[in-house]
Amino acid sequence: MTLTPDVWWPSVLLAVVVFADAVMSLRPPKFIRDCLDGVRFPREWWWILIVIKLLAVAGLIAGIWLPGVGFAANVGVVAYFICAAVAHIRARFTGQTFWINCLGMLALSVVVLVLSYAL
Repeated sequence: MTLTPDVWWPSVLLAVVVFADAVMSLRPPKFIRDCLDGVRFPREWWWILIVIKLLAVAGLIAGIWLPGVGFAANVGVVAYFICAAVAHIRARFTGQTFWINCLGMLALSVVVLVLSYAL
């Protein structure tokens, strides 16, 4: 395993997707509001999710050139979506949003981690 991605484009793809998620979260559409309300995440803390996502984007991009940074950012994105999945399960909010958005993003971040660092 290397500490810089063997293949750079999966990290960029994940960064673009997480950035789009962060931008959408600035004025959350109904499905994001429903998701955060469904897991009972306090509205006064929604802003911190945007910060976390933007930091992940910066880490994923910087990690293309800086050893260890992209790996840590990718692991952080995986951890973020594991926590989101746990929140959905604990709140029993496991509808379409959980299966498509939450687990879809978790799967994407795991695939990027494997493609970029484990192969």
